[in-house]
Parts: sequence; structure tokens; C-alpha cells
Amino acid sequence: MYNRVNVTEKIFYIGVNDRRKELFENLWPLPNGVSYNCYLVRDEKTALIDTVEMGTAGDFVGQVMSLLDGKTLDYLIINHMEPDHTGEIGNIVRNFPDVKIVGNNKTFKVLEAYYGIKENLLEVKDGDSIDFGEHKLSFTMTPWVHWPETMMTHDTEKGILFSGDAFGSFGTLDGGIFDDEVDFKFYEDDMLRYYSNIVGKYSNMVQKAFAKLSSLDIKIICPLHGPVWRTDPSKVIALYDKWSKQEGENGVVIIYATMYGNTARTADYIARQLAEQGIKNIRVYDVSKTHISYLIRDVWKYKGVIIGSCAYNTYMFPLMEHLTTEFEHYGVKNKFLGIFGGYSWSGGGVRNLMSFAEKIGWELVSDSCDVAGKPNSDNTETTKGIAVNMAAKIRG
Repeated sequence: MYNRVNVTEKIFYIGVNDRRKELFENLWPLPNGVSYNCYLVRDEKTALIDTVEMGTAGDFVGQVMSLLDGKTLDYLIINHMEPDHTGEIGNIVRNFPDVKIVGNNKTFKVLEAYYGIKENLLEVKDGDSIDFGEHKLSFTMTPWVHWPETMMTHDTEKGILFSGDAFGSFGTLDGGIFDDEVDFKFYEDDMLRYYSNIVGKYSNMVQKAFAKLSSLDIKIICPLHGPVWRTDPSKVIALYDKWSKQEGENGVVIIYATMYGNTARTADYIARQLAEQGIKNIRVYDVSKTHISYLIRDVWKYKGVIIGSCAYNTYMFPLMEHLTTEFEHYGVKNKFLGIFGGYSWSGGGVRNLMSFAEKIGWELVSDSCDVAGKPNSDNTETTKGIAVNMAAKIRG
């Protein structure tokens, strides 16, 4: 039994909900699962735009044949070569041996490396197009959003953008497939976690892609994960624009590393002082408990970041070191920063956090606070100063 979901009269959505996979790319937790989306154009000519991950769709070829309604498959368009979108290519080629595979030069290098396919290739470049009859598909190269071969396909007649991984989200599509069928609040945090962890490193390339797409008529956005935007595509475009410019919201993320609870108590004290200063969006995390993908998401979301670490073998706590390294790797920008920590003998947590601050280039809001032993009234003024100065920066 196949659901027949029309994007338009002659374009169909084909989707799979993966509720079994625990880690996306064997790294990012999927508590709400993930969808794999692809699309079929059935006009005078036909095209399958991307596929899904191998083994997730049951009889994927059968579903494609059902939607073709007796027609053959003329084209397979590959916007992105990651295996969660190309896993069924082998089955498609075996069942439609004359299908032309559409991609760019970089697409075909990965296609051969992954699947050994070297025949029936149709290379396209920026602005090239294929006429299907009622539909005309043009191609825009969007390298590093988020792989070097990524491109997008645009239906110039209907204003439909097949956007690859851009505008995607974690989370399965539980009945509702289109933006007007779902409560987007359910997806927004997962969409930001998806963006910040999967695409965020290449935000400058996202902005370059926006510049190339600005002249296109976009009425519907069909991503490879998450809801299809047929009613309000401007909403997801605005979010991606804001996130790729790293325009944080008013709020503060406090992340601490502690072994015996002392640094945690300092974190809670700072959080309370922020609240007394009128800051409402405050998130406090133990780096040892919360997966790094959620920490990266909220640091991407908010303007203020306060990090604290106990000393560990004269350095910072190992998981805090991992987190700060990831901030550098992702190129996180435009943050206000506060630093605190604690030690028992020679210290090292705060000292090395200050070295991180110098490398990352975020604006320090005040002097750091390094607490010997348990936090007490002797270090209240310095600790409170972090919160007061941070609040002033957030309020502007």
C-alpha cells in the first residue's frame, strides 16, 4: 500500500520515516527520528529527484513504478550524493537500465566511488535546464551546502525548489507532510539542531547560495528531510538566512563542567543573577550529560555564552575541551562570552578557557572568575559581574 501525495498535479512526494536509526551520521541523536524525502516528476518526460536511504523504504522501486503509472523513468536527478539520499540508486538503475543520471562533474566522481556507475550520465552546469513538457527543470550549483557536489533543481514553470539538504530538519513526518499540515513548533528546535550541526560550518556558502537563488521564483520548497513548504516558504528561508548570518536571539547559554558539584553551583548562581537582571531565555547545561549537538544548537541560537570548567590535570575538563574545539571547528561567531571555573590546587580550567577565548574571538563581557574550592561570598562580586555585564550586552 502506497500513499500517493501530490505536490502538484504532476509532481509527487515519496517519503520514508526512519524511526529506528538512533544516530544520524552515526553521531547526532534522533529522538524524533528523521524523514528521507524524494520526488517524482511525471510529465511528457519523467524524473526521479534523489532517492532514499537503502533498506528504509521497503519496495522503493515498486512505489516509483506505481507513481509512473505505466511510463518509464527517463531521468534520475541527483542533488546530493550522501547515502541517505542515494541509497536506492542501484535498484533504480537495475530496474530502469536506460535512465539518464543527471548531476554535475563532482557528483559523478562520488557516484563512481560509491556505486561504480559510469554510464548514462548527463552533466549539467549552472543555468542548464531540461524541458519535461509542462515542467522545465533548471539547475543551480550550491557547493558546500553542505558537500562540494550539492546542487538544487528548480521547476521554473511552477516555482518549486528541490533544495537538497538545505531547509531540512530532523524529525519524522507523522502524517502531516506539508508545512500547513504540521505544528512547526515541533520541528523548529530540531531544524536548528540540524542546521547548526550539519550545515552551520558552511554558513558563508549558504549566503552565497542565497545570492544565486535570489532571482528565482520560489513558491514551494521540497527538501530532502522534514516538511515540504508549500504555503509559507518565506518562513524557512528567513530562518536559514538568520542562522547563516549567525544572528543570535536574546538569551544566554551556560555550559559547565564539574566533577564534585562546585562549578555547577557557580553556574546556578550566575543563572539566577541573569534572571534578576531581566534575562528570560537562560539555558543551563552540564557538558557531561547533554549531547554536544544540543549545546551547539543553543549556542547558535542565543547571543550570550557563559562557559565554566573545573581544572582537570592542569587543563580544562576533557568534554569541555571537546566542546570548545567544536566551536572553533564550526566557526561560531558573534557571541558575548563569560568564563568561570574552579580548582582545588594549581588550576587550569579557566586559564585554558581564556586561551580558547583568545582564539575564538568572541567578546568577553568581564573578567573571568576562578573559584578555589567551594564557591563562597569572597568570589560573589566577580561571579555576579559576569551575569550583570552579560545581561547589559544582551539588552543592548
